[in-house]
Amino acid sequence: MCGVLRTYSSLLVRHSHFLSPVLDAGRQNSAENCLLWRSVHRQETTLARVRLRPSIDGATCRRPTLRSRPDTKPPETSRKAFQYVTDQERKFFLPPVRSEDDFKVLFARVAAAGVGRPVDKDGCPQGPWTPDLLAAAISEIEANREGIDLRTVQLWFEANDKGISANNIRWLSRVLGCNDPEAASAWQAELSASQSRLTAKRRQSRRGATREMTASGDEKHEAPASEAPKAGDAARGFGLARGTEGLFSRGSLLNLPATIFAGAVILQLVSYFLSIHDITYLREDGVAKQVGLLWAPNWTVLFILLLPLFLGIIAEQVTAWKNGNRGRLLSAIGDRNRDGEWADKVETFSHTYWVVFLVCIGFAGVFQWVSVRLLPLLNGGGNYAIDWGSTALASKDPTEILQQAAFTGFAYLYMSICFYLLIAGLILLVSLVDDFVQIRTAITDHQNDPIPDGDAIGSRILKGIARCTIGGLLIATCMKLQTLYLATSAPNILEWLVSDARALLPRSVDPVQWDNVSSPTNYTSLLVVILVCGVYLYGKVRISTSGCVGNSTVRTTLIIVFQVAVYLLLGSIPGFSLLLVASVVVAVHALVDPDFGFRRKPAQGEGYVL
Repeated sequence: MCGVLRTYSSLLVRHSHFLSPVLDAGRQNSAENCLLWRSVHRQETTLARVRLRPSIDGATCRRPTLRSRPDTKPPETSRKAFQYVTDQERKFFLPPVRSEDDFKVLFARVAAAGVGRPVDKDGCPQGPWTPDLLAAAISEIEANREGIDLRTVQLWFEANDKGISANNIRWLSRVLGCNDPEAASAWQAELSASQSRLTAKRRQSRRGATREMTASGDEKHEAPASEAPKAGDAARGFGLARGTEGLFSRGSLLNLPATIFAGAVILQLVSYFLSIHDITYLREDGVAKQVGLLWAPNWTVLFILLLPLFLGIIAEQVTAWKNGNRGRLLSAIGDRNRDGEWADKVETFSHTYWVVFLVCIGFAGVFQWVSVRLLPLLNGGGNYAIDWGSTALASKDPTEILQQAAFTGFAYLYMSICFYLLIAGLILLVSLVDDFVQIRTAITDHQNDPIPDGDAIGSRILKGIARCTIGGLLIATCMKLQTLYLATSAPNILEWLVSDARALLPRSVDPVQWDNVSSPTNYTSLLVVILVCGVYLYGKVRISTSGCVGNSTVRTTLIIVFQVAVYLLLGSIPGFSLLLVASVVVAVHALVDPDFGFRRKPAQGEGYVL
């Protein structure tokens, strides 16, 4: 066996020059196959780890190519695997270019180019980014578990000063970099730099605006003294107009009515403790007349029900105009900078507020209390009817005189404040009408087409003024009704009204007797009627002549005329109590629906607030 092996080895050595070319070729083919396999394996691993992207040469999209030896051709199986990954995940990629653009400019250019969007079979992006598509792409990132709000993405697309947070820069860079770590890092650096430039530009613009405001303020201070100041600047330090407007428009709508209601309840409780809530006195003709505070409609129904309702309607009108309707009209002409003109409009009536305040507190409050209550209680006399505040004149009790003097002083102070608020509310309605007409005129000059919102808002203002007018007429009716009752010989106010209704029957009872007494309340109630009707006519004329076409106000005007007629006829004709009942029923319905169910059908494209 050993001999055979030695013989075979010697033959191989002897004929090796014939076998060497074959062995060399085998070794060369083996090395080349190994090298090709390693190259393909390395490329397939890279494709599986990173999303392939086509390289960009200028504006030309080219398909990615395998980096391998020129004389090496990958096997068919490797070519098929590369084509599958490319078709499924290739996206349009652009490397970030360093520039001095801020985030808004850079993002607008990138979104319009569609960087990071999937490409079609020709290698071109499938359109630009939209807020919905970009928000969906960011939310689909695996690491972004919270996603992103669509409104945040929309702010990037809008022309504003809003930038982008550092966290959102991270997600946006991954989308633009096609989830490639190196590309995402480059985009993140460029986006961060652009955001810094946007922040610096925004800070610089704010500083410039501050300098302009300071310069304009200096110019105002350096203006000559001969220049006339704006209306209301003299009283701006006191702020009576602005403070009164704040009572109606700040906080809850129930704040002011609830305060008036609470004051009225306190008056009733104090009258109960002083035993003047239900009191009768014996007249000279032997009639026991009821003059208690709880039986007086001008101190119970008026301050507990009607006046809080009246002030609540005005508060609702002022708040709706100031916080909502005014801005809607200004948006129609794109002039939101005029929001501060409402405060200036209120300030223009500053002197009027002061005059009303001094008249209500000084005359209707202090002077009337001294002349009608205090002096008759201290000195006796006076041609005034006996009521809950002057029954001590009949008893001549010094303690009772002091109690009634102090209580009537508190009651008249409360009454004067309430009537200041009533008249101030009417002034606010006038300011509201003037402001509406001014803005309405500006809208008409700005565009020829009518705005449905303008008609709807004007109709709503007129309805609010009509409700206030009806409520004011009811207040005046209560005041006059109590004054007339005190001048009659009826034992109480209910029997007086019932006996007046019976006067129309064939077998009527004897009519009541009238005393010749003086009462300033008659003039006060007439003043209330004149004021509320004047404000209604002013608002109706001004809004109608401004071009506002709303619901017809004929029925509302007829109701107001009927109420004024009933007020004037109180105590003048037999059976006025029946007219009074009808007036109250109609007024209550008008407070709920001033149009009495009438609705004008709006034209196509119009809208009204009913």
